[in-house]
Amino acid sequence: MPSISRCCGLLFAALLAGCAANPLSPVPHNDAAFDLSGRIAVRYQERAFSSALRWKQNAAGDELWLNTPLGQTVAHLEDGRDGAVLTTAEQKQYRAQSIEALTQSAFGWRFPLAGLRYWVLGQAAPGIGASGVGRDAANRLIALTQADWQVSIEYADPVENRPSRLDINSGDARIRLVIDSLERGMP
Repeated sequence: MPSISRCCGLLFAALLAGCAANPLSPVPHNDAAFDLSGRIAVRYQERAFSSALRWKQNAAGDELWLNTPLGQTVAHLEDGRDGAVLTTAEQKQYRAQSIEALTQSAFGWRFPLAGLRYWVLGQAAPGIGASGVGRDAANRLIALTQADWQVSIEYADPVENRPSRLDINSGDARIRLVIDSLERGMP
């Protein structure tokens, strides 16, 4: 049985081969920079993928690392003003206007980075209409629908405002993000 990192690298390479950018409006980056560590699981139709995740977000853009449980990088994604780049474990690179465009072209669904950078902070993304907004007794955001994504947010601590888990669904796409640590204000 091939190693996890090789399978994930091959999955990304196969799904992103021939990927073409779809034009998307640029979304301004969140003013609250952060460094997030956690785990992500994605299901789309009959396909599934999971990995450890490290995500650095600041005014320059987003940088995401998908890693095996042993810490080996399977894929590195960068999204900035000049577009998005995916580098696989085999050092193959794929480019598009944004991470959303890369995943839309490759998978048929988009990874909702523009909204997710706010949802992980327990906020609705500005400039995108929201419906189905729910709040808990502490007035923390626990549910909303934005840009066709249904978002459910859980908090591990009854007082802390940092989400610990997000379940994000749109059509056949299901994403679960478990946040192990999130440091705000990182450069």
